[in-house]
Amino acid sequence: MTYRGAWAAVVVVGLAAGSQSAAAETIAVFTKSAGNPIARAVRAGAEAVAKAQGVTVFHYIPTSPDNVPQQTALVDEALVAKRDAIVFTPVDVKAMVPVVQKINAANVPIVNVSDRLAGGSAVSFIGTDDYAIAVATARTLLKAMGGKGSVIVLEGPDTIPTAAARLRGFKDALKEFPEVKVALSKNAMYARPAAADLLKTMLKLNPPPQVDGVLAANDAMAFGALEAFKDAKKKPPLIVGINASKEAVELIKSGEMLASGDYNGLIEGCLGAEIAIRTLHKQPVPKEVLAKTDVVDKSNYQAYEIPAERRPCPSLESVAAK
Repeated sequence: MTYRGAWAAVVVVGLAAGSQSAAAETIAVFTKSAGNPIARAVRAGAEAVAKAQGVTVFHYIPTSPDNVPQQTALVDEALVAKRDAIVFTPVDVKAMVPVVQKINAANVPIVNVSDRLAGGSAVSFIGTDDYAIAVATARTLLKAMGGKGSVIVLEGPDTIPTAAARLRGFKDALKEFPEVKVALSKNAMYARPAAADLLKTMLKLNPPPQVDGVLAANDAMAFGALEAFKDAKKKPPLIVGINASKEAVELIKSGEMLASGDYNGLIEGCLGAEIAIRTLHKQPVPKEVLAKTDVVDKSNYQAYEIPAERRPCPSLESVAAK
């Protein structure tokens, strides 16, 4: 691992398996942060595919999330180093457009993964169907509630594409259950502390509102909701999140969470690298792939106890055919 550049951002070199030829291809993989589990899975997927095909991966990771100047500086480093292709998750879908246009001008193929860029030109977009995940996850909760009662909706920031799609999915699912009332729908910033503080305040009301379910747009907010009820010494309602993170799977196993929609960063990293390599080899690639994933609950959590980083990569054909 090396630390370079004016912004002290991180560049991690991942060497491909096997011997390297003098003309070995290189892929620059840009993720939004070091610690985010989705970003870790994206990097793992890209590594797995690259190693299998004798390609060297360089990971470009900002040292703080959502840092536009850092990611801009990292792109400049990748262009100076003449990486052959780029797999790119933007820290900001609008602010990074001029940087993507710089990549386009350098004639370096770019595969956009996770968050769809608002401009510039990408060979392909690889994402997960957030709307479909949200609908399926919400239906799991609302059916478990017997189609009646009161729910709290914990939204993500409306500036983040995943959050907007998930909220739309929640709202459409709720239309199918007219006897379920929404006690509160509020942005908790995709953050555990913000969700915990919001519900702790609500539970201090006299009397506190009836809450039969919590529909959280990511796992972190679901954990915050669970924490709030535990701190108030109240029985938690049925709680669902999205991401199928390791902690969520453990809570589903113990019965403390009902379910979590599987947002699968591994698939995005695998397919992003696969499409980048195929592009370098002048092979045809799809313009867009939206992965459809499952809702993790008591019936299927065992398969998700294996960390995403250690699961096998699916083939492009198997995902695109779904």
